[in-house]
This record gives sequence, C-alpha cells and structure tokens, in this order.
Amino acid sequence: MVNITNRSGWGARAPRNRSTTTWASRTGFTVHYSAGPPTQTPRQIQNFHMDTRGWADVGYNFLVDQAGNVYEGRGWLVVGAHAAPHNTSHIGVCFIGRDGDATPAAKAAIRGLYDEANRRAGKNLSRSWHGGLSGNSTSCPGADLRSWVRAGMPVSGGTTPAPTPPASARPGTTAPAWPGPILIQPPVRHTQTCRRWQTRMRERGWRITVDGWYGPASERVCRQFQTEKRLSVDGRVGPETWRASWEAPIT
Repeated sequence: MVNITNRSGWGARAPRNRSTTTWASRTGFTVHYSAGPPTQTPRQIQNFHMDTRGWADVGYNFLVDQAGNVYEGRGWLVVGAHAAPHNTSHIGVCFIGRDGDATPAAKAAIRGLYDEANRRAGKNLSRSWHGGLSGNSTSCPGADLRSWVRAGMPVSGGTTPAPTPPASARPGTTAPAWPGPILIQPPVRHTQTCRRWQTRMRERGWRITVDGWYGPASERVCRQFQTEKRLSVDGRVGPETWRASWEAPIT
C-alpha cells in the first residue's frame, strides 16, 4: 500500500464541486510535472488551479514531491482536470518540479501509485504521459519523465512489468465457505473470521486495520461496503456480506 498524505494533512481547500467515476471507467494512468520549482507545495498548486485557472480544485488526482512523498489531490475516483478529454478515464499524477528534477524516490512513488491503481482496479491500466494523450499538445512531463514512462516506469535500475493483480484481489473470485460466526459488535470480539474478512477488505482497497478485532472501525467499513453494494445495511458480516466481499465487482 502507498503511504498517502490526505488532503487535510497538506491543508487543502474544499473543492467547489466534484464528480466521481468508477474503476470500470478507469483505463489509464498519466504522468505530469508542475514545470515549477520542486519547492512548490500542493497548496500553492491548488491555489493556482482554483484562483487563476478557475478550476473547482487542484487538477491532479495525486501529487509527488522530490522526496517521494505522495499527496492526495482529487483522489482515486474523483474526475480530475489534468488532460481533457481523458479526465474520467485516466488518473493524473503530477511530479512537483521541472524536467530533470525527478529523483529515484519520486519515480518509485509514482510507480507505487500506478501499481496500487492496478490493484484497486483489478486490471492493468495503460501507462501514459500528458503530451502522449490525444488532444494534448504539450511538452509535459518533460523529456526525462516521458522517457521513463516509455521505458515502462522502471524502478531500482530495471524495467519491471506492471504486475497482474493477484487472484485474491480480483472481483469475481469465488468466496471461501462461510466459516462463522457472524461478526457483530458490541461486544468487541477477536476471531479468525474477522481477521480473514479484514484482510480481504484491505485487498479490495478499503482502509482497515487487520487485527482480528471486530469493533466500531470495522463495523463502519462493513456498513459503507454494504451501502455501496446495495446489501442490507446492518453492520454485520454474515454469509451475504462475506460472499460479496469476494465476489462483488470492485467499484
């Protein structure tokens, strides 16, 4: 999992509006650069996009600095404003800096975001750079990052093919037999069933601690998942929710 500084962590302004998409609609991953000094902050870039360009928010889905720190922009499934007409289909990631400023740490972080996007999508997204997308005549992200993307976004000195998500993380995987007992709280109980379910939810991209304890945080994830999948929303992990955790599409 990629360590991402959330919006509140970098002092983001609230967006004026937002629209979302689905993983089924995501087909690509696009690399950009800010073309400014690497000392820029995500907030400065957001201010420029909102106040000068009149956009609803920072244009990118994520931003990465020279040290390899990752910052949440619009996030995984919010439509960006980085490369029209590809904003719905492509996740936009911006390196904060100019051509030649990208460090190995920055490239590793961008590659980590790409691998995480593939894991969440349950498929391999196409790799691209801003100027390589149809309808986008621009030198962004500069010669260095453009060559790096063309080479397959290698890290540690070698070209690493984009991994195929493990079978356990793909939608449509047959659920293991329901082991029981039903997960419910209070009281907070520790079970292997809970640990296995938490692990599966983590594989699907949910932020959940895998510790085997079914408490308020796990119940909150359960309710959110049940709402998303249009199941009975009761906060209990029983046979129906268990099965959906493996077999329902990742959205």
